Amino acid sequence: MSEAQLCVSQDEFTCSVCLDTLTDPVTIPCGHNFCLKCLTDYWDHSQEFFCSQCRENFSTRPALRRNNLLNEVIKKLKKTTISSPLFQSYASPGDVECDFCTGKRFRAVKSCLTCMASYCQTHLQLHYEVAALKHHKLVDPDRNLKEKLCGKHQKSLEMFCRTDETCICTMCGVTEHNSHKMVELETEREEKEKQLGATRSEIRKRLEEKEKKLKETTRTVEEMKVSVVRVIEEYEKSFTALIRCIEEAHKKLKQRIREQEKRETKKAEGVMEQLEKEIEELKRREAELKELSETKDHLHFLQTFSSHCVLPADGHSLSLTVTTYFSSKDLLNEMKKNLEKISQQVIMTSTPSGHEAPIFTLLPPEHQSREEFLQYFCPLTLDINTAHRQLHLSDGNKKVTCEWTKAEYLDHPDRFDCCTQVLCREALTGTRCYWKVECSGYFMRIGVAYKGLGRKGWGVESSLGYNNKSWCLLCFNSQYSVRHNNQETEISAPYSPRIGVYLDWPAGSLSFYSVSHTMTLLHRFNTSFTEPLYPGFWVNDYCSVTIRHLTPGDH
Repeated sequence: MSEAQLCVSQDEFTCSVCLDTLTDPVTIPCGHNFCLKCLTDYWDHSQEFFCSQCRENFSTRPALRRNNLLNEVIKKLKKTTISSPLFQSYASPGDVECDFCTGKRFRAVKSCLTCMASYCQTHLQLHYEVAALKHHKLVDPDRNLKEKLCGKHQKSLEMFCRTDETCICTMCGVTEHNSHKMVELETEREEKEKQLGATRSEIRKRLEEKEKKLKETTRTVEEMKVSVVRVIEEYEKSFTALIRCIEEAHKKLKQRIREQEKRETKKAEGVMEQLEKEIEELKRREAELKELSETKDHLHFLQTFSSHCVLPADGHSLSLTVTTYFSSKDLLNEMKKNLEKISQQVIMTSTPSGHEAPIFTLLPPEHQSREEFLQYFCPLTLDINTAHRQLHLSDGNKKVTCEWTKAEYLDHPDRFDCCTQVLCREALTGTRCYWKVECSGYFMRIGVAYKGLGRKGWGVESSLGYNNKSWCLLCFNSQYSVRHNNQETEISAPYSPRIGVYLDWPAGSLSFYSVSHTMTLLHRFNTSFTEPLYPGFWVNDYCSVTIRHLTPGDH
């Protein structure tokens, strides 16, 4: 007689203590079963003896005996687990359930794309045994079978329409998509796999670039931190030495004042001693004269009068002077000025090429007088190869005027073809420069730009101040405004046709000044320049801009 198959779940023989299949099962008086070791350990650490399932209490600790019948059943169950395909477990959260189980459902082992249902091991047997079901397409358990059905015809999506880029069923293929280009899902998958491979390759490439950039940035940050520590240590040493010098100067100055005090005090003491002696002598003589004047003896008075009326010799002590005013005002003022200059200096950060750590540099403060600016005067010349054809250059390419007539300039890739602009030939980088221009007309732009400023069309890529490659001052109907990266700021200031421009490339500073009898700051851009800058101008119809020369009269 053949051995009956056990179609039971291993979950039915679980210990409620360890939540695993029973091992050496024992039965307690209430009828529940536990692993021998689990229950023994549990009661060994408890003061009371009760069942962890039904909570029944026992007055004394029950004796434990193995349940031999249950033990044999579990052994047979474990043997069936290995040898029989009919052993199965119930579906747990996250598993796909069998659609044909009733009550507590078993876990599905396959899903059928033809039946659009999922099956446990027991209910799947028909697909292996019934000829009509053997051709069905079985896949791993899939909880989203409904997504594989055509919403209109409730049939499996088995084709791909390349015309509409969508999955369709066979009914859709002979109706709405009959004139479209259709392929099997596997064919389209192969094609999409190629695109996916290309996309993944591009992603991996970008990932490598980003990781490399991250690594470089991280290294740069670490180098910067090391540089900061080193620079701070250097400045600590320098400023500590400077403080020591100031303290030493303070000490020496106090010592000199004290020494001078001693000398003057000694001199004063000598003067006071001499004065005290003279005062004592004068008092004595005054007393003698008073006594003589009060005597009644006329003969004595006349005989001694001549000797008493002679004044004592006056010493030279009264002509001696003692210094009472001590001052080092000039010295202190000079030291104070020098320290103020240091405190007003700008700490500027620059990063050399090659991803090196930043370098911190102490720069002098912004200039205040015209004489200070003129020491950085930079002669400029307009570049005819960049000039728009309506711009006419004169005065040795120092003046630009916009006219209706077009100049016969040769074709050049650097020439502005729409914007009436012109750049200078000089590339300014890593230095400080000052230049002055004189404007005539109602609309001009005065600024600087990188060489990469666009040359074609009217777009923002080409116009001074309308992109991140240029900065400019706009002069319109005697009003000022500044513009960079298409951000405009209006300026309220008295108008002057003469404009001074000061570029401090290392410090990332670009300043515009209205120049008359004084220099008035109109606006200062603070940024970080990364390329050489070319001075440039936009000139409207019948307007002109002239680059001024440095003449002996400038001051």
